[in-house]
Amino acid sequence: MLGYVMVGASNVKRSAKFYDAVLAPLGLVQGGGSASYIGYGAKSTPEKTLFYVTKPYNKKPATSGNGTMIALKARSRKAVDAFHAAALANGGTDEGKPGPRPADGTTYYAYVRDLDGNKICAYSEKP
Repeated sequence: MLGYVMVGASNVKRSAKFYDAVLAPLGLVQGGGSASYIGYGAKSTPEKTLFYVTKPYNKKPATSGNGTMIALKARSRKAVDAFHAAALANGGTDEGKPGPRPADGTTYYAYVRDLDGNKICAYSEKP
């Protein structure tokens, strides 16, 4: 069972602006943090952190893992589209435009890279 997810960031303040916009369509909001990390949780329980953005504890540069990806479940295809659009509008890069995967599938995905190169996916299983 997954407890929470954490990604590294070289600039937490800059990443907060990005993730505030990108995670809002998925129903996640900031629930606390400090100068070295931010935690996001569901709107109804923001203090129960599910997703962290943090400066690496070892003080080395934040890097993304090759082959590493985090997938976040969305309530609808519209939320997946909003996630993708928010990422691009806030400095993220496209890693796969919103759409069904495979092309004739029923699950709808979008892929982006954040400001530090972390690959994040949003998906909806609702048609």
